Amino acid sequence: MPKMKTKSAAKKRFRLTGTGKVRANVAYKRHMLRNKPQKMKRQARGTFILSDADATIIKRNFLPYGR
Repeated sequence: MPKMKTKSAAKKRFRLTGTGKVRANVAYKRHMLRNKPQKMKRQARGTFILSDADATIIKRNFLPYGR
């Protein structure tokens, strides 16, 4: 059976932690930042952990070897 390919879009957007959780970037921080509150911009720094339901979808369909 041939190897499964990882989705190119997924490997640019998601990373797996050591315990197998999926880490992603926070949205809403690309443009029009003058109109957004400072609290929103501050909390959007860095990354966050996806919920279990979303992480299952990502790992099953887009990152086949990320288990």
